[in-house]
Amino acid sequence: MRIEASTLAGRVACPGCGTLSDRVHSRYERRLSDTAISGREALIRLRVRRLFCDNPECSKKTFAEAVSELAARYARRTTALERVLCAVALALGGRAGARLTQRLAAAVSRMTLLRMVRALPDPEYATPRVLGVDDFALRRGHRYGTILIDVESSRPVDVLTDRTAETLTAWLHAHPGVEIVCRDRAGAYAEGAREGAPDALQVADRWHVWNNLAGAVERTVARHQECLSAAVDTVTESGPDPDADHQHGQDDQVTAPVQPAQPEDRTDRIATRTRERYTAIHALLAEGVGIRAISARLGLARGTVRRFTRAETVGELLTRNGTGRRPSLLEEFKPYLHQRWGDGCTNAAALFAEIKARGYRGGQKIVREYLRPFRAAGRTPEPPPKPPSVRRVVGWIMSDPSNMDEEDQRRLDAILATSSQLAALAGHVRAFATMMCGLRGHELEEWMAAVDADDQPGLHSFVVGLRRDQDAVTAGLTLPYNSGPVEGHVNRIKMIKRQMFGRAKADLLRKRILLSD
Repeated sequence: MRIEASTLAGRVACPGCGTLSDRVHSRYERRLSDTAISGREALIRLRVRRLFCDNPECSKKTFAEAVSELAARYARRTTALERVLCAVALALGGRAGARLTQRLAAAVSRMTLLRMVRALPDPEYATPRVLGVDDFALRRGHRYGTILIDVESSRPVDVLTDRTAETLTAWLHAHPGVEIVCRDRAGAYAEGAREGAPDALQVADRWHVWNNLAGAVERTVARHQECLSAAVDTVTESGPDPDADHQHGQDDQVTAPVQPAQPEDRTDRIATRTRERYTAIHALLAEGVGIRAISARLGLARGTVRRFTRAETVGELLTRNGTGRRPSLLEEFKPYLHQRWGDGCTNAAALFAEIKARGYRGGQKIVREYLRPFRAAGRTPEPPPKPPSVRRVVGWIMSDPSNMDEEDQRRLDAILATSSQLAALAGHVRAFATMMCGLRGHELEEWMAAVDADDQPGLHSFVVGLRRDQDAVTAGLTLPYNSGPVEGHVNRIKMIKRQMFGRAKADLLRKRILLSD
């Protein structure tokens, strides 16, 4: 669809000096692409005038009249089409956006779309009163950036190229007026907010505090993993009729759960190495050597050294998945073996071939040893019941009792009845949850004092972390602000990065973060 048009006669201001002129020097034709009309590409052939500038002091002798309502100076597309293409580029990126423009009858290349995004000006926002801060991965494990959000409007304000305290401090100095800073428990952001906005109130996000508490609960439950078998006894008592098991007394030897090896009884290679590392690390700690220096001296990661220093005994480090032993390679294939044995397939070689096709990586001897009791029992034995995992018990403790399943609640009650420490742990967790959900941060000191008075080593380390950041945690448990909007934008950033196939440079990614709806 071709449209021919021309400008009307009249006086036009010179872009150099502003002098009005209507003396025509010449005429020329501009070709402008426009939005589609009835699904067909539209091309405007616009005839404009070139005029003389009558101001002798002006550097321009002639100038072309502009039609700002239709298109910018030197542009080859109308303003309306530019807006459409910019919206497509911000929403979809280069390749996907270029494919869509073909359907819009205004096809452009992916590089054109990316150039248009880079040319867009940054949005102008006033300095937010409530600022949300969080990091996101530019390259996971290597490079990270920081996104700043106006929590009250949920709009991104700026994107920083790293996550250091110095960068955040510089931004806050350049944008005074922030009254509240919502952040996670990262020390860099706490220091940056303290240095850059000393009068601002820092608010620690409640979810991160709750997640830190979950980690302390998990460490405590792992120390008492021998109590988790009480949940199995509860299921057995409320399950099948015991008379049925009495009729098959010969199967008791098969169906009885295998007692896990205790950590102190383990002599495997990993257990030996763990004991040596534990001895070396705690010896250096006794000499006053720091975690960073121990990590460099022993060639271990700081996270590994920190995990060893937090363990009171080496037995805590030798416990895996709450069982005290490594899971068998055959573990995930045992239900399939029981099913196939019940179907009548009793050939160990054939069953080995079947599970190997399903991903089994062990040897045939393991399969034969596992199936040998099946033949002695004369029928397919039921797989031995397993105690719940540490993670699952932690989930029960951290859940609202009113929302739990009756069976899960019964199993948790059986575990708590076995251990007074776990029962006290559950009480502390529920008291903290009540305080957090009711936004009663003034009760935090009383809660921490109650934990200090109890024998809860895992919670003691959690309380130590709270005391280092007590003002921000108290504010987080009192005020309605949180980092939810920031986490939502971090999730959106992940989507944008996947759209761009990991090839977004920092400047282009920043534009899409700030300008995308």
